[in-house]
Amino acid sequence: MPRPTGNTALKAARQAAGLSSQQAFADALSRAARQLGMGKVIVSTRQIRRWESDTPPWPQDDYQQLLTHVLHLPVEQLGFRPPWAPNATPTSPPPTALARTAPAPTALRAALPRPAQASGSQPPTIGADFAIVTEAHRRLYWSVAPATLVQAVAEHANLGTALLGETSGVARRVLASALAESLLLAARIQFFDLRQADLADATLVRALQAAGEADDSLLGAAVLGHAAFIPGWAGRRDDALERMQAARTYARRGPASAELLAWLDAVEAECLTRCGDHRAALALLHHAEDTLTAGGEHSSPDWLTWFSPVRLAAFKGNTELLAGHLPQARTTLEGVLGSLATADGKQRVVVLGDLAAVEAASGRPDEACSLLEQALDQLAVTWYATGMDRVREARRALAKWQDTAAVQRVDDRLYSWSATLSSLQR
Repeated sequence: MPRPTGNTALKAARQAAGLSSQQAFADALSRAARQLGMGKVIVSTRQIRRWESDTPPWPQDDYQQLLTHVLHLPVEQLGFRPPWAPNATPTSPPPTALARTAPAPTALRAALPRPAQASGSQPPTIGADFAIVTEAHRRLYWSVAPATLVQAVAEHANLGTALLGETSGVARRVLASALAESLLLAARIQFFDLRQADLADATLVRALQAAGEADDSLLGAAVLGHAAFIPGWAGRRDDALERMQAARTYARRGPASAELLAWLDAVEAECLTRCGDHRAALALLHHAEDTLTAGGEHSSPDWLTWFSPVRLAAFKGNTELLAGHLPQARTTLEGVLGSLATADGKQRVVVLGDLAAVEAASGRPDEACSLLEQALDQLAVTWYATGMDRVREARRALAKWQDTAAVQRVDDRLYSWSATLSSLQR
């Protein structure tokens, strides 16, 4: 498989910004020029093609300002080599994406180095050796405290970034693919476990750049699907759907398994749910169910560990809840709860929180409180910020019963000294 041509770092940053074509990128840069009072500066698609080529020229000062303004990344992270150091790999100031997640020594390096000019100074097994640790981190995600694991993942990603400049050929592609998965895991922890959306967004750009180095379209689809969550949860429908369009485009190049295609439907459905379009979300979820039932000839990649028919049902139960379909939501979520494996502690918290919200909306506060106490029991074992969000949402739905003994028991646990301090520290 030939190495992908062109400036993959810039292409990935463009696509992560929701600019699916070179024309859209040129238009965005030209608009930015007008907004910044640089009206005489016009960016053409010809210029974009030069920047996205194998040998991109160093942008002039005005163009650097525009690129930074539109992509929110320094120009050194976009695949350009400064003219005064033609043989150097791109560099940029430390620390970036994981700077606030972990102490300074584990901050994530910003730039992916270009391939080695020679055959590479690392042995041909380096990619496979690096991937072994990536796979271990993938399994540890379900049990290790997120604030602890993210530091290990950051250090591993730093190592992979450094090694990338010392490898070439097949070893480089294998290494880049494993690095993309490590960065995706870091972003998942930042977003779902630690509620650090801005950091996750920056890390996902780097994950997409690494996936581009590996020419791994399926990983690219997974990265872009996760990237859609960020605007989707913030209610920015158009931005979320733009990222989903890019994710589906990458998946078609895969080719993708039925599980990956169904997950993309579920992601888009959750984004639409957060934006208030419950009917369209439920239609997508039904399509995802049909996709899983039909199956396909392509197997899922090993890294697709966060999705299954049970997890699709959990997506559906939350959408039914928010759509006001309470009996259906109760049936769906109770089925999920009964099917979850013992190791699925994080998903269990989410489902318990949603079920509690169903009971609260149905006027059954005692049942809701019992479910919330179970969720808090699980959170004491497996912290999950997304799960705690669902618990708090359900507790807000119990406002009219806040003087009852059952709700006060929940509050005593939810706002105990240890729980409050633990929540703040995480």
